[in-house]
Amino acid sequence: MSQALVTANLPLPSVVGSLDAYISAVHRIPVLTSEEEQALSRDYLEEANLASAKKLVMSHLRFVVHVARGYSGYGLQLSDLIQEGNIGLMKAVKRFDPDQGVRLVSFAVHWIRAEMHEFILKNWRIVKVATTKAQRKLFFNLRKSKKRLGWMNAAEVRTVAQDLGVPEATVREMESRLSGRDIGFEPVSDDEDAKPAPAAFLIDEGADPYENVADADDADNQMSTLSSALKNLDERSRKIIQRRWLDDNKATLQDLADEYGVSAERIRQVEANAMKKMRGLFTTAA
Repeated sequence: MSQALVTANLPLPSVVGSLDAYISAVHRIPVLTSEEEQALSRDYLEEANLASAKKLVMSHLRFVVHVARGYSGYGLQLSDLIQEGNIGLMKAVKRFDPDQGVRLVSFAVHWIRAEMHEFILKNWRIVKVATTKAQRKLFFNLRKSKKRLGWMNAAEVRTVAQDLGVPEATVREMESRLSGRDIGFEPVSDDEDAKPAPAAFLIDEGADPYENVADADDADNQMSTLSSALKNLDERSRKIIQRRWLDDNKATLQDLADEYGVSAERIRQVEANAMKKMRGLFTTAA
């Protein structure tokens, strides 16, 4: 299925707007029989008929809504989950083989969940909680594996690790991440008794007064040296350097060539000689 099929050629009911209206609309779409599904799948597979692919997708949109509702506990918009699931459904339609002897819904559920999982992992927290394969597995299984709301004891950690086939250390790390909460980097309260925000613990590399004075003095010396170097140039060389390097709207070699009635190569030579003289002065000053 091409990207055109995913976007332009498969106009699905829009999730944007009233979510209730969308859900009502997709539930009014008839469910296909096994024979209809087989016929449409073969028509798309053999003839690349996008109309058949559209019917296959449309008839399964209600199932995407059903799967999306199972992930409502992650604090994300149901409409966003449905949109991601619809992408997974369309990918499944592209890859579905009617000769395998299974219904499309059984095949598509893996693609639908994969898209939703990826969306959740990218958006559930500002700081990503699951980066490895083992952590992703834990992310979607740890909540239902916990027997109570508090922290798990050693026996529970061992049981979860064995059930999911991951190290016990990974279980404890994921439990800690899931139990945490996002906090603002910048302070959001003027209350002096409030806990400092993370920004308060950053090191200010420019806070040393001695270094600040030294940097300012060095900058003044460089500007003074540059001014002296420019004064030692002839008027044309000074103007060329000014126009080429110091003005806000810098001139090109051709601009200056046209202005002075010479070739661009001649302007380049004058510029190179002027820069050489200025470098000698900077070296002496250093």
